[in-house]
Amino acid sequence: MIKVIIADDEENVCRLIENLIDWDALGMSIVGIAHNGVEVLDMIRGYGPDLIITDIRMPGYDGLEMIRRAKEMDGKLQFIIISGYGHFEYAQHAVKYGVGDYLLKPIKKSELLSALEKVRGRYARRIKQVNEEEQLKKQIESDTDRLHENLFKDLFMKRDFTSDDMTIAAINSAYHYSFMEGIFQVICVKIDCGYDDQYDNAIPILEEKVTQILNNALSGHCFEMGIYPADSTVYCIANYAEGSKKSIRNQFMVVLDELAQQRAAFEQFDFTVCVGEAYDDINKFKDSYNSAVYAAGQRLIAGTGRLVEDSAAGNSHELKTRLLAELNRSMGPAIEVMDADGIVNDLSNFHAKVIYAKNLSGLDIVSLSEEAYAIYLTQLRNNGIFIDDRNELTDKFRTHVWRCRTVDEIFQYLNEEISGSMKSVIEQKKQEESKPIRIVKKYIQENYMKPVTLEETSAMVGFNSAYFSTLFKKMCGVNFTDYLTETRINKAKELLRDTDLNIADICGRVGYSDLKYFTQNFRKLTGLKPREYRKLYS
Repeated sequence: MIKVIIADDEENVCRLIENLIDWDALGMSIVGIAHNGVEVLDMIRGYGPDLIITDIRMPGYDGLEMIRRAKEMDGKLQFIIISGYGHFEYAQHAVKYGVGDYLLKPIKKSELLSALEKVRGRYARRIKQVNEEEQLKKQIESDTDRLHENLFKDLFMKRDFTSDDMTIAAINSAYHYSFMEGIFQVICVKIDCGYDDQYDNAIPILEEKVTQILNNALSGHCFEMGIYPADSTVYCIANYAEGSKKSIRNQFMVVLDELAQQRAAFEQFDFTVCVGEAYDDINKFKDSYNSAVYAAGQRLIAGTGRLVEDSAAGNSHELKTRLLAELNRSMGPAIEVMDADGIVNDLSNFHAKVIYAKNLSGLDIVSLSEEAYAIYLTQLRNNGIFIDDRNELTDKFRTHVWRCRTVDEIFQYLNEEISGSMKSVIEQKKQEESKPIRIVKKYIQENYMKPVTLEETSAMVGFNSAYFSTLFKKMCGVNFTDYLTETRINKAKELLRDTDLNIADICGRVGYSDLKYFTQNFRKLTGLKPREYRKLYS
């Protein structure tokens, strides 16, 4: 039996939760009801519960603090949080603490029941009490889910896959669906949150919510449907009767309304329902998918949080090619001379040209940003600067660009990524240039008493003497000879102050064979002859 504690500072909310569900039927038992965080922690110690259903805000320890402390007491505890507050940060922090699900007030029985069934499934897996029949059922469901997923991967994600000659029977057999003659359509729900990494943990939970909403809204109106989440986008294929077109579109609006309610807990997220073309031929599924993706791109222009049905793609290939060629020509010289400000200016001009171009689609703009980033990385390589994790950076950029909700946000992200990378490259370049300087300076510090020449030291670090002389002056602010002289005279000053050695001995110890030349250099740097310096400072 799964032991449950209900926690809310409102007695009527606790009673509502208690009375909504047939707890015995779920194999659950309510062992306590608490009205503040302190009581919850005491009950955890006393009853050893498996699940806490808690409000996000309570007296004593609020929900977040209580969850944190409870997790320290028992890391296996599961939580369902309840929120009537429109603050993203509460739910977001709760996700970080490992909360499995959340519910919005007013609590709906169907949503509570769905959340509890998830808890029950996780509980059963954890304690390994699933019997052989349940295991077999789960295996069949898992295999079916995998085959369903393969349809998306094969039909939509593979560029070389074609379904032109596939029949309904063949697809049903290969992918374990139950499609029928009728209408075939793809829609997708786009989840947008910007390019910040902090939202990564919340996206899988929202994908589950979107999947649940799509199932609830459409399953009763379709012969068959399938759902496939892929980072920040949930794709849905729907097969329904010709006469159901109007009711299906009405359900799209129902989905949109349900998604709008999710922003009460996740206000940093936007949800857009993107509708592909409807066809009466299953071989047109990929065309419907392409038009749904096109509509998803158009949210960047039409705006998020709405129903987007735009699928009229234009021909912008020549324009895109010209814009990218211009960026490549201007960015190349800036990268060659490590001109970070020049690169920022190039990106700003590129942004302006894209905005000015009237016939670019949302997908065109996404593609242009990805190509611009690729141009930057290629120009680095052309200039002998190699990025070890280039593929990972490219994949991350594509993922985060697709989460942006506006064109300006895309270009802000592009600018930040390239500017930040360029600063790192410049710093790395400085470090690389300064390394031979550091080696030579150390060598001088250790060998100033010996004959030391520019030719000898520059060869030691692999440079010709003319280039190294220029580099040394650039990095140190003084030329090689002056630095060597300064090092020797500074050592001579130490010996004059701290020893009784005569001037001639000191002259030899700091690398001079000519006493007169030593005295000239000493006086030039200190304004005093060596003997005068000793009288003043010894």
